[in-house]
Amino acid sequence: MRVRGFPGGVALAAFFAASAASSAAAQLPPQVELRIPKPPTVATGQDGKLLIYELHVTNFGAQPLTLTRVDVGSTGTASRPLLTLADSALDRSISRVGAPVPPAQRRQIGAGLRAVVFLWVPLAGDAVPDSVRTRVAVQRGTGDSTEVVELSARPVPVTRSAVQIGPPLRGGPWLAANGPAAVSGHRRAMIAVEGAPYIGQRFAIDWVKLDDSSSTHRGDPANNANYYAEGNDALAVADGRVVETKDSIPENVPGINSRAVPITLETVGGNHVIIDIGGGHYAFYAHLKPGSLRVKVGDRVKRGQVIALVGNTGNSTEPHLHFHISDYPSPLGSEGIPYGYDAFEVVGSCRNFTSCDRSAPVVRHGEIPLANTLVRFP
Repeated sequence: MRVRGFPGGVALAAFFAASAASSAAAQLPPQVELRIPKPPTVATGQDGKLLIYELHVTNFGAQPLTLTRVDVGSTGTASRPLLTLADSALDRSISRVGAPVPPAQRRQIGAGLRAVVFLWVPLAGDAVPDSVRTRVAVQRGTGDSTEVVELSARPVPVTRSAVQIGPPLRGGPWLAANGPAAVSGHRRAMIAVEGAPYIGQRFAIDWVKLDDSSSTHRGDPANNANYYAEGNDALAVADGRVVETKDSIPENVPGINSRAVPITLETVGGNHVIIDIGGGHYAFYAHLKPGSLRVKVGDRVKRGQVIALVGNTGNSTEPHLHFHISDYPSPLGSEGIPYGYDAFEVVGSCRNFTSCDRSAPVVRHGEIPLANTLVRFP
């Protein structure tokens, strides 16, 4: 505001405004956005029920902040704590957007920067909350002016039941490589598509077939035909309608850095099929053998129907089936959601492709196999 008849009026008004703003800022909480992009659905693994979701912590202020604690609790009359992360456990749960940050520095969030907290919350028994509230503690200031401030995100609803499906493959043993885990490649594959970040592969599994010696192949490892997964039937996990297909991408020569085509959003899944199985759920099958697709867009499929053969196309190092379910018919521009297989047998677990511990078969119902589980399908 200009002060009439006072040459320095504008500057004086600006000074008062700046002083008032500074005083007000000192009383405001840290300018932090707490956002949960995808509220959790209950997942069920061999060890019980889980809530698996992410918290985005963005510093909108000019002052650096340090995240010191994250608490998850249920809400309502039966509210109770579910998980607390601090110190090294919190470091391991955080990924930073953009350039890699050493674990010891992941909790330090500079002005305009974001940290993503990957939450893996075990639930005791069969108790499932209707909603959860996520709280954080952040430290700001330096020296004698350091203070810790607690902030709370709004409660988010919990979807209580994951979609139930049939098997995508037959027989086995199949290794749930890169399967659901607190830390795995699929779990933390956050990718920006059409202007928003998504984790379409949140519950994805790379199904790799092993022999009795825990090898994925016999003979020449550079020949796709020598891999036990190659050419197996990929099955529709539920009745539905085919909404997307891709064919004609040639197979890779097996190997870490061997790709037959440049990897883009269009080719990353190789030859693939997406089936709308209803209820906003889309089943995604990737890396299929070229020329093996037995369905086209618009086809209605029945559970158990062969839709294609397993191959080694797209962003793949050897023949296997990448499978996941998400909430939109885009392989990466969607949010991955949990699912449970009607039935499968757990027959062991693996540390890698050559080191597995076999066990007596145990039949599981309504669960998703977690990372490195060895299973057989009916």
